[in-house]
Amino acid sequence: MSIATDDTKVTVVPATIPPSEEGQSSDSETVIITWDGDNDPKNPINWPPWKKSAVTGIGLFATFIALMNGTIITPAHYAIDRQFDINEASFPNSYWMITSWGVGGALSSLVVLPVMEDFGIRYVFLAVYLIYICFLIPTGVAQNFATLIITRFFSGGCVAILANTVAGIISNIYVGNRARTVPLSMYITIYLASSSMGPVIGASVYQFLSWRWIGYLQLIWTGIFFPIFVFALPETRGSAILKARAQKLRKEGRKAYTQEELETTSIVQVVWNSVQRPLYMLCTESVVFVSTIWSAFSIGTICLFTQSAAWTSYPSIPWIAPAIGLAMVGAGCTCVIVSNANYLIDAYSMYAASAVGAIGLGENMFVAFLPLAAQSMYTNLGSHWASSLLGLVSLVLAFAPVAVFVWGKEIRARSPYIREAAEEERRNVVGSAVGMNV
Repeated sequence: MSIATDDTKVTVVPATIPPSEEGQSSDSETVIITWDGDNDPKNPINWPPWKKSAVTGIGLFATFIALMNGTIITPAHYAIDRQFDINEASFPNSYWMITSWGVGGALSSLVVLPVMEDFGIRYVFLAVYLIYICFLIPTGVAQNFATLIITRFFSGGCVAILANTVAGIISNIYVGNRARTVPLSMYITIYLASSSMGPVIGASVYQFLSWRWIGYLQLIWTGIFFPIFVFALPETRGSAILKARAQKLRKEGRKAYTQEELETTSIVQVVWNSVQRPLYMLCTESVVFVSTIWSAFSIGTICLFTQSAAWTSYPSIPWIAPAIGLAMVGAGCTCVIVSNANYLIDAYSMYAASAVGAIGLGENMFVAFLPLAAQSMYTNLGSHWASSLLGLVSLVLAFAPVAVFVWGKEIRARSPYIREAAEEERRNVVGSAVGMNV
């Protein structure tokens, strides 16, 4: 198929060009690289199930070992206070390590993730993972509290990017909402399980070793697994695979490009769109706003509970009671976050990345700042009623799905993003039906 654009002839050809055809193009011909049909085996969406499962498993494992970094240091805050002479009398200053981590994650996701559009998921993941390893070193060797805060900011940014690239892997290799449901649910479960396991592992390390070994051990196991990701994690972004093939052909003297390269947008514009659209949707889309508050409060509560307890905090009550309660909290948070993510992906379709990005921003900000209020809240209200207040807020937020169930159709009808996404999906369905008839 040939298309005339200005004075240049453009030919759309499969990604794999037979050698016999390479000499047929003139120097003035621009070749657009596409997949070799809908069933091209090199297209990530056509990978066999075993390969998809293996790549997903590698990504989930990376999520687990990375996200643990957010909370693993919390059990050692008393030792860090003594080491650096930090005063906790009037304000939980030790929690600034978690705050800086959350803020770093919120900002980096908005600014850095668009780079994946140009460089692909694999290279961004490996580069950020290597930078993350470097920022683990100061956790063990820091000589002052400011060093910990600054390096935690950057390590939090790296972890957020790693977690989002894994979510991108799932969206790249699974097509359709039903196909993505199970891996997406597993991803969110691993996300929460890792954050919850962090304090447990950190406390175990601190009990038998010094607090600095929390950083040392993270550095050791993170470094050990890096070669596995280098050799076992393939590129999953289709546009990046096609771009690499186009670059290879250009080195051979062909004028080969992908459609994205011909319609290129400056990286500054890409970053600006990535930053402003989630913020705009957060402020103007009621569905996104409520989902963000609900999910962010759930995540923030989990982090807040690393330093508090409720009605089961009496010495006479066995440890299993708060453990069961926290397990129920974790199960509820998982249901909230999974359902919110699935609903937004289904409703916003082509704008789902921006909607989920808004939730990610809110979650990181709640992780950063909600636990800062813990000390004053638990001091003024008491450990029992402070946690009860959180339960009452959760109860109010629990009416959100009821409102969506009753008035969801009217709410979605008022959203320009949802209307446009629905119209695009209808066009795709009609186009597919026409193609089948032809």
